[in-house]
Amino acid sequence: MLGIARFPSDDTIRNFFLRFKQTDIEAFWRPLWRWLLVLVKCPAGGFSLDLDSTVFCREGQQEGARKGFNPRRKGRNSHHPLLAVLAEAQVVLHGWLRSGHTGPARGVIPFLQEALALLPQGTWLRTVRADSGFFDGHFLDFLEERSLPYVVVARMTTTLKRQCAGIKDWTRTVEHHDAGEFTVKLFGWSKERRFVVVRERVRETKAAVGRRLLDVPGYTFRVWVTNRSQAAVELWRDYNGRACIEQRIQELKHDLAAAGFCLQPFFATEAAFLAVLFTFNLLSLYQHKTTPDAPYRQPGTLRVAVFLCGATLGVMGREMVVKLSAAWGGLSKHKPLVDATLNWLNCTAPKLIPPVDRLAIGGVMI
Repeated sequence: MLGIARFPSDDTIRNFFLRFKQTDIEAFWRPLWRWLLVLVKCPAGGFSLDLDSTVFCREGQQEGARKGFNPRRKGRNSHHPLLAVLAEAQVVLHGWLRSGHTGPARGVIPFLQEALALLPQGTWLRTVRADSGFFDGHFLDFLEERSLPYVVVARMTTTLKRQCAGIKDWTRTVEHHDAGEFTVKLFGWSKERRFVVVRERVRETKAAVGRRLLDVPGYTFRVWVTNRSQAAVELWRDYNGRACIEQRIQELKHDLAAAGFCLQPFFATEAAFLAVLFTFNLLSLYQHKTTPDAPYRQPGTLRVAVFLCGATLGVMGREMVVKLSAAWGGLSKHKPLVDATLNWLNCTAPKLIPPVDRLAIGGVMI
């Protein structure tokens, strides 16, 4: 299938990643990402771009492993990756591996500049969503300069708490929830911005989400800053869709062991990290192409239901045959996959050739 004589050993793969430097990462991975993103269909309403960071615990003294925010193993070294995910496609648009002592928003502007450069022509973003770790005036200025709509969770400063407590006009959205808004220019910001607030009544039967204010007992508050014009309740419901990025991060960690591939050099580890992200994207693209109307399935589910099949080599009528396990769902269910695999003639990956280096022969790009 891959056009190679034999599959490389673990040591060979490890030595391959050890050859990566920063320039090699740009030259190797960015063309692959652009090739894959062209195959992802943009919805009519545009993509929601979700930003988030996570923590990879490290046990040794690898490059970039530093003590930082580590909720599970406090005081231990870690890496602090940054991710941008296209929510509707379940595709990782961009990823950075960072040192463990960096903050969530550290380098987010150049990171987003690189992410936007990867988007193919005709693909557009309907909104950018991020949590309070990205509540930064310079970052919001950048989004507004690019005319990108955004909804970002506000960090509850003293000024914002005072503004929330002073809201007089509340609109009932659903039972036990009210919505309001205000505009304010925070210290160090370039302009006034719109804030939307959802307050929830504290109840004994259900844990209320948000922060409590001493000036307003009996309620919890959630606050977002936005440049969008929709009503507060619509923005609230839209932002709740960002929870899917947490699921994608857990799938990367638990199904594809993204945190487990760690080498001593920093850029070797980042190359392995990008390999995991690219594998995740290939699995998402596989689902979009084979079953576009079916619900999304996690990588672990695909492994068991599609790719993992018990089989034995046997003889039937003097012919060598492969006997597949009935627990796989039967050959009729997976026959299109088997046929496509056996008939696959692309032994060389054209995606590795940068677009500017391709030659046109007879009007056909090769």
